[in-house]
Amino acid sequence: MEEKTWWVIIGGVRRIGIALAHGLAENHKLVLTSSNIPQRNEELSKLSIRTDVRLLHWNANDPELATKIMTDIEELRGKGISLSGAILVAGTFPNAPLGSWNADDLQLTWQVNLTFPLLVVQALAPNLVDGSCIQIILDTCIHRPMPGRLPYSCAKTGLACLVQGMSRILAPKIRIVGHAIGTILPDDESNPDFLRDQTLLKCLGTPEDLCRAINYAASSPYLTGEILTLDGGRRWL
Repeated sequence: MEEKTWWVIIGGVRRIGIALAHGLAENHKLVLTSSNIPQRNEELSKLSIRTDVRLLHWNANDPELATKIMTDIEELRGKGISLSGAILVAGTFPNAPLGSWNADDLQLTWQVNLTFPLLVVQALAPNLVDGSCIQIILDTCIHRPMPGRLPYSCAKTGLACLVQGMSRILAPKIRIVGHAIGTILPDDESNPDFLRDQTLLKCLGTPEDLCRAINYAASSPYLTGEILTLDGGRRWL
């Protein structure tokens, strides 16, 4: 049996992050980061039965974030852990219609959804095993900006630029791929029927859909700088 490799999932403790962790646990040992490490978490307990798991506290608003990341990577290396893949899930999804914007809220949106990923990729890239793939979870709003969430849409569009630019900087040792996703795991306040109607396929996505795309990108050594879209055709309506 092939030995499991270590991957890091940034934002891997909640919702899509923890769902991806379960989907990837069969083939990978996992380092999960979160801005808030829970004392008790049933999903983490189940995950730790299936594979080795390490937890790291990375907060987008930490002024010493870059130093913290480097220190944690060094500690992992000291324990014999070499990272061969990274998935960046972390982010917020603020509702911000025109007229509600202010400098503080915009700064927070940029900090979590754009500045944080930039710093994480910068820190991780030199410390990944050659041939690794960094995968960034984007949003289908990069194709059709959301009028009610325009600051968020701008941040994700900036991340799309990161995918394309960093693929040139990191080649040939590291690949980078983005995933522009539609609705996966809608929150309790959402209307699933309405969201389904906003797609050509009249269905919502699942974590399994995203896992398949992530595994495809990781196992495709000739793929880099691309953004794969999984939105059920939402952008074409």
